[in-house]
Amino acid sequence: MSFFDLFTLILENLARRKGRVLLTAVGVIIGTAAVVLLISLGVGLQQNAASQLGGIGDLTKIQVWPNYGEWDPVTGQPTSQTILSDQTVVDIAALEGVTAVIPQDYFQGWGFLTVGQMEGGGQLLGIGTDDLSNLGLTAQAGSTALARGTVIIGSAVPMNFYNPRPRPGQAVTEQLTPADLVDKQVTLTLVKWSSDGSEVRKTYRLHIAGVLTEARDEPDWSMYVSLAEMNGYNAWLLGQPVDRKKNGYPNLVVRVADLNRVVDVAEQITEMGYQAYTPQSFIQGISGFYTILQIIFGGVGAIALLVAAIGIANTMAMAILERTREIGLMKAVGATNRHVLSVFLGESAGIGFLGGLGGVLLGWGLGQVANVFVLAYLAGQSVQTGAPPPSVAVSTPLWLPIFALVFATLMGLLSGLYPALGAATLSPITALKYE
Repeated sequence: MSFFDLFTLILENLARRKGRVLLTAVGVIIGTAAVVLLISLGVGLQQNAASQLGGIGDLTKIQVWPNYGEWDPVTGQPTSQTILSDQTVVDIAALEGVTAVIPQDYFQGWGFLTVGQMEGGGQLLGIGTDDLSNLGLTAQAGSTALARGTVIIGSAVPMNFYNPRPRPGQAVTEQLTPADLVDKQVTLTLVKWSSDGSEVRKTYRLHIAGVLTEARDEPDWSMYVSLAEMNGYNAWLLGQPVDRKKNGYPNLVVRVADLNRVVDVAEQITEMGYQAYTPQSFIQGISGFYTILQIIFGGVGAIALLVAAIGIANTMAMAILERTREIGLMKAVGATNRHVLSVFLGESAGIGFLGGLGGVLLGWGLGQVANVFVLAYLAGQSVQTGAPPPSVAVSTPLWLPIFALVFATLMGLLSGLYPALGAATLSPITALKYE
């Protein structure tokens, strides 16, 4: 018997019992649709969470801090400390995948910018790079190149300016634009207090080189100067030179080329004795949760498929009882056990395939309907809360329909295995005598 003859015979046998085949396939349709819809819901939730969390910061960036070890409860000081030295910068830069290791320091006092009559500013940072593009930052106006005597400000800093001495009728606050600041000479005023409580100020003339594009992270509220200038600012504030060999850097920013290696690099830095954090580790944890959720959802759908498999086995067992004499006749005219086995396995696999195909189409269609209603509801909720609306609620990846169809077909094949083996091993004489 050729493959074409076998295929034709299977189709004819299925067509003879359309009602029974349809009712049996309905169970497979429901189970397959449940698998496709539930897993698509899990994938959609995962993608939505990833898109929402993607704005929490640069995912290729790792923040590194000294490891202070245990704290002495009496003195309130760390009992041990692993500082971030220049050698640390060299060691971390040697790790595979690391593209940049940039030290940074904070001004430990208070400072602000003066533009005309307006005063304002943000967090004053010294950064150990001559171009902020090495931090993954871009400029909405001006440049990211940083040199001595220049300052680059974050996107939110222009909104912080106010007039400390307004005239009658004049607005106290004013939101400046990048055009009001870029390429302008401004005054940086640093403030400290002496031992007798009096205020001491020191001013510097700086040139605003650029205003950064919104990053939804620390850079939005920061004012960047060179690390060398920051050393001078803190030396003036503390009354002594900054000793990097003794105290090291308070923070390092590490950038990794491959997003998939970020967590691995962060773990290596931790093993070196430092504290390391990256938003990618948090997002990976969330992704792991949604992966487990997809498995649970898929398991719920698989239970429905298991029930359908029992239905297929029952249908095939009844079909073999009804067609016992037909089996005997097939063997009498030369059909082998393998031919009989192939016919009944093909029929059970066909039921699984038809049910799987219908289930895939039904599950995908229900997913599209759910997308319309769920996204419309969540969009209304986003308007009330001010949060960005989700882009997807149910997402069906390409592999899922293919997997569901193949799984349903294999399930049908395995469900019919026991009845088909019984049919293949029937004695032709016994089968022909069966009433």
